[in-house]
Amino acid sequence: MTNKKESTVIESQSHSNEPLSGSELLVETLLHEGVDFIFGYPGGAVLPLYDTFYDGKIKHILARHEQGATHAAEGYARVSGKTGVVVVTSGPGATNAITGITDAYSDSLPLVVFTGQVATPGIGKDAFQEADLLSMTTPITKANYQVKHVDDIPRIVHEAFYVANSGRKGPVVIDFPKDMGVLTSSAPLENEVHLPAYNVVEEPNEADIQQLSEYLSKAKKPLILAGAGINHSKSNSLLTAFVTQHQIPVATTLLGLGAIPYENPLFLGMGGMHGSYASNMALTECDLLINLGSRFDDRLASNPNEFAPNATVVHVDIDESEINKVISTDLGIVADCKKVLEALAQTFSNTVEHSDWVMHCLANKDKHPFKYQPADETFCRPQEAIEYIGKITHGDAIVTTDVGQHQMWAAQFYPFKHYGQWVTSGGLGTMGFGIPSAIGAQLAAPDKTVICFVGDGGFQMTNQEIALLPEYNLNVKIVLINNGTLGMVKQWQDKFFNKRFSHSVFNDQPDFMKMAEAYGIKGFLIDNPKNLKATLDEAFAYEGPALIEVRVSPVEPVNPMIPSGKANHEMEGLE
Repeated sequence: MTNKKESTVIESQSHSNEPLSGSELLVETLLHEGVDFIFGYPGGAVLPLYDTFYDGKIKHILARHEQGATHAAEGYARVSGKTGVVVVTSGPGATNAITGITDAYSDSLPLVVFTGQVATPGIGKDAFQEADLLSMTTPITKANYQVKHVDDIPRIVHEAFYVANSGRKGPVVIDFPKDMGVLTSSAPLENEVHLPAYNVVEEPNEADIQQLSEYLSKAKKPLILAGAGINHSKSNSLLTAFVTQHQIPVATTLLGLGAIPYENPLFLGMGGMHGSYASNMALTECDLLINLGSRFDDRLASNPNEFAPNATVVHVDIDESEINKVISTDLGIVADCKKVLEALAQTFSNTVEHSDWVMHCLANKDKHPFKYQPADETFCRPQEAIEYIGKITHGDAIVTTDVGQHQMWAAQFYPFKHYGQWVTSGGLGTMGFGIPSAIGAQLAAPDKTVICFVGDGGFQMTNQEIALLPEYNLNVKIVLINNGTLGMVKQWQDKFFNKRFSHSVFNDQPDFMKMAEAYGIKGFLIDNPKNLKATLDEAFAYEGPALIEVRVSPVEPVNPMIPSGKANHEMEGLE
C-alpha cells in the first residue's frame, strides 16, 4: 500500500478562526463536502447536532424510522453518485440503521452515517442508550471512527467522504459522542487525505490490457458479463460502443441492468437464478468470459464448479479481494471498469469473425424470451403491468424495488436504458428497501419519473415512509404488486418443501387504498385485468404521489429458475 493524497474537488467556504461548537464545525465540514441532504432521526445523543440543523444550512429529511433513513440515503447515492449522509441517535437509533449500512456495504453504495453516542465520560459504563457501534459496524463498513477530540472533526469527516466514494464504494460510520457537539474548536477545514494504508488503483496495467486484447483476438465465443461496476463507473456508453463495434454479446447481473440498453440486440438479458435462457446458455458455452465489475455472486454462479466451464475467464474489478474469490480467473485486472474500457478501445482494433456465435446467442434469445400467460378473468399478470409501465415511461424512469417476486419481474420486464435507473437491494436482499429508496432517488433526480415496485410483504415493513411523499412534494408512483403472500418464500415452499406453506400467506391485510388516503396520496386499485392499462394510464398521468395496487394471483411464479446449487444451463420453467 502506498500513501494516498487527494484534494477535494468541491470548493466551499472555510470558516474563520473564531471558535465553533463541534456541531457547527460538523455542519461546516458537510457543506465543504458538498452535502445537499441529510437523512435522519433525532434523539437525545444528537440534540446538539439537531439544534444546529435548525438553522437550515443543509436540507434535513426527517424519516419515520432509522432503517428508512439509511435506505433513502442509499437511493440518493445510487442515483446521484454522491455520498448519502445519515444522522441517527445512539443505542436503538444506531442499531436500527445497521440493516441499511449492511445493505450499502453489500451493494457498494457510498454512505457516511453519523451515529450518536453517549458523552465521552459515559462510554463503556453502560450509560443510557449506549451501544458499541464501532464493534458492531467493523465488518459492515469500509471504515469507522469515533470522534474523541473536537479538533479532529474536519479530518475525520473529510477522510470518511473520500473513503466512502472512492475505489469500491461503501459506507463509513462516524460515532459522535454528545459532548463533541458542544465543545468548541477553531480547527480548519481539510482538503487533503493522508491514508498510507488505503490505496485505490484505477488505471489498468498495460500488460494486462495487451493480454486481454490477445484473448479477444483469438476468441470464437466471447461474452461480456456486466456488473454493477459498469453502472458505478458510468461507463455504459463506452461498453455499448465497444461491444457494438466488435459484436460481442452482453449478459448482466441483477445490479448490472442498464449497463447496455435493453433494446440493444447484443443484450442477452440478466443471467443467473431468474435470468434469461440466452444469458445463462451463453455463460455456459462461451470460450472467453470478460467479467466487468461483478463479484460472481451465488445468484449468478450457483454452482461455481460448473460455471463457464469452457471459458478463459477475465475478471475486472476495482476491489482486489474479489479476484479469485469465487471463480478462478486466467487474468485478473484490478482497475476501474471505465479505465479498462478506455484502454481497450485504444489497444484492441481487431474485429474477429464470430458471427455464428452471435447468431446462436440471438437464436436462444428468440427461442426462450421472458414471457407470461394472458391474464385470466380474476387476476392481473404482474409481468404485463410492469411491461406496460415500461411503455408508458418509455424506459426512462428510475425504478426502485423492494425484494421478492416483484423485484425479479421488474428486472425481467422493465426496459432499462441507462446507469442510475435501477435501484434495488442485491447482495443483502433487504425487504423494506423499496419505498425509502424511492424517496432518496426522487430527491436526487426531482425531474425524473420514479417508480417503486413493491410487494405486499415489503410494503408493510417501511410503509410509514410514505408520509414523506406529500411532505416533500415527491411525485413517486408506488406500484404495489399484491398477491396476499410472501411470494418468493411461498414459491420456494411450493417447489422444495412439499407445498407446506408455513407462515407465508397473509390471512388478513389492511385496506391499502384507505392507507393511501390516510397518508394524503392518491390511490388507484386495479383488481380487474380489463382495467389494467386504462388505470395505469390514469395513474401515471396524475401529477403527484400515488399508490397503485395491482391484485395478482397468489400462485404466480417467477420463471425461469435455476434451482439452488444447479449449473446455469439447468434452467426450469422455460415453457
